[in-house]
Amino acid sequence: MSRASKNLLEGVVTLLVGLALWLFTGDVEVPVVTPAKVGVVLMCVGGAQTAWGLYGAARRSA
Repeated sequence: MSRASKNLLEGVVTLLVGLALWLFTGDVEVPVVTPAKVGVVLMCVGGAQTAWGLYGAARRSA
């Protein structure tokens, strides 16, 4: 598995986990952090990692 495809796969998984947290944990109360806000952060990180994987795959094929 190449580095670009690994980044792409990890980014998509992170994005989906963040989306699930954001959608389904809106009313959950945790003392330190809000799971919905953690989901938003995970979606941002997953989106950036997915974009980096796509960039690496495009650069490698060109």
